Amino acid sequence: MLTVHAARERLRRREVSAVELTRAFLERIHALNPRLNAYLTVADEAALAMARNADERIARGEDTPLLGVPIAIKDVLSTRDMRTTAGSKILADYTPSWDATVVARLRAMGAVFLGKLNCDEFAMGSSTENSAFGATRNPWNEMRVPGGSSGGSAAAVAADLCCAALGTDTGGSIRQPAALCGVTGLKNSYGRVSRYGLIAFASSLDTVGALTKDARDAAIMLRAMEGRDPCDSTSVDVAPIDVGALNAMHDSLRGLRVGVPVEYFSDGMQPDVEQRVREAIAHLQAMGAEVCEISLPRTHLGLPVYYIIAPAEASANLARFDGVKYGLRVQGRDLIATYMETRGAGFGAEVKRRIMLGTYALSAGYYDAYYIRAQKVRTLIKQDFAQAFAQVDIIAAPVSPTTAFPLGAKTDDPIQMYLADVFTLPVSLAGICGISIPCGFDHDGLPVGLQLIGPAFGEQRVLGVAHAFQQTTDFHLKKPVL
Repeated sequence: MLTVHAARERLRRREVSAVELTRAFLERIHALNPRLNAYLTVADEAALAMARNADERIARGEDTPLLGVPIAIKDVLSTRDMRTTAGSKILADYTPSWDATVVARLRAMGAVFLGKLNCDEFAMGSSTENSAFGATRNPWNEMRVPGGSSGGSAAAVAADLCCAALGTDTGGSIRQPAALCGVTGLKNSYGRVSRYGLIAFASSLDTVGALTKDARDAAIMLRAMEGRDPCDSTSVDVAPIDVGALNAMHDSLRGLRVGVPVEYFSDGMQPDVEQRVREAIAHLQAMGAEVCEISLPRTHLGLPVYYIIAPAEASANLARFDGVKYGLRVQGRDLIATYMETRGAGFGAEVKRRIMLGTYALSAGYYDAYYIRAQKVRTLIKQDFAQAFAQVDIIAAPVSPTTAFPLGAKTDDPIQMYLADVFTLPVSLAGICGISIPCGFDHDGLPVGLQLIGPAFGEQRVLGVAHAFQQTTDFHLKKPVL
């Protein structure tokens, strides 16, 4: 298992060159990707060119935290001269001429881009089975899903097909796949990282983050990406992450107040998921933290509120894909027929379902009854978290009610699929931060994730606690046999 910080240290000591490291990852990708389908595009020539450039910069004495480190990018982020599909047939041949801001920042740091990673179409899904290019498989059990929508990113990190990967989280799409694949996934506070260049799903919820092998790598990736971007008016300048300060919580969590929401341990949860999460909370207590029960009473409203707001915003954002401006064009007898035939052929079933839900919620006569009401309840959910953080420093909870489920098990039942994100949606609606870290395994040997939730822009505290947990446990060091 090669972390970002370990790779950088080996490059700094000249124990390996960036070209040698990149070749090793490319060989592993070509050997395993036919089984896992984590990558949609493997950029051999571009990656080696970036690696040669990194070696030249290292030879000149440059030293940045990502110089020469091979990473991969979820295929909903625009990459200059590299195909960007969003997991959809409608963008199957689309190659942007510019980089998303986060991609540009990592490129400037000297990171090496190995390729683009599979995802649910337009990031809509909880299993990466909605990709137009086939499902990704979980490295821990190839008959199971990796979670979604950043399933390709989580599988690639778990299978050592990159040092780290970029993902996006709208309702749990970093944390849930991170939990199901046994890696670390950080959902940043809304506004901390620019969304410019991200192919939008739900603009008031979308965030860009990283899936990594440990919390220290998550901090390094966040430090490289964060900060105000003039191209994104919702981005903000806040105190940057101090990677070196993570060790401050290493020896003890004494004085840290950890809240455990009673609503997150509901009937229907897989018993060994609850057991592993409660054991992890007990471990935090043994490290000195004060643990107490709290209540987030509107938790049960997160799912219906999310499935009003997110499809409503998606129906507006996806209107731009009409066969004229971007991607696929199916010529009809007139302009309206061209729109309809392009969108009918280009979008998959889940995308069409959400466009119809969103269009209905925004339609005349229903806007106040659904969309406005959902926004009001969203404010109440946000107030629940504000009241909780007046009592505690951090919240600990499960990420997902189950471990990775079998491929195809929920594809015919959208409601059951949506419930996979029931513990991650409220955090997204509130715009705060959360991280998923491995905390054990179920009876089938599948990973279980612990969710640590912090207030808005509380990433330093969340990462510090996650790092302390990982310094005293070894769940994040376990790897699937491939």
